[in-house]
Amino acid sequence: MVNKDCIPSGASIHDTGFGYTLSLIGGKHKMIILYCIAQNGNVMRFNELHRMMGRISYKVLSSALKEMESCGLVSRQEYPQVPPKVEYSLTSKGLSLIPLMEQMCEWGKNNRPISPE
Repeated sequence: MVNKDCIPSGASIHDTGFGYTLSLIGGKHKMIILYCIAQNGNVMRFNELHRMMGRISYKVLSSALKEMESCGLVSRQEYPQVPPKVEYSLTSKGLSLIPLMEQMCEWGKNNRPISPE
């Protein structure tokens, strides 16, 4: 049964906690970015993250990281050196999403169709 407090009757989904959460982690890459950073000890450099992500352009990754930084999920640390060094880490707000993502992982393991061998 769905928690009726999550989306009260007559409310726009965008004005609810559920809508807010989706606005932060929605999109094709944001949840994967969060998970990659968390799996890598909570600190990753841009190119390292790009390699781990696979098929994502530099522009799209950069844009997603900027959005996640502006909403407080990711912290960006730039070091003044040549070549430039930039590290990304999850904030406490970003880290608080990891248990939710682990639950999603568990759900996927339990409900994924078994492929014939």
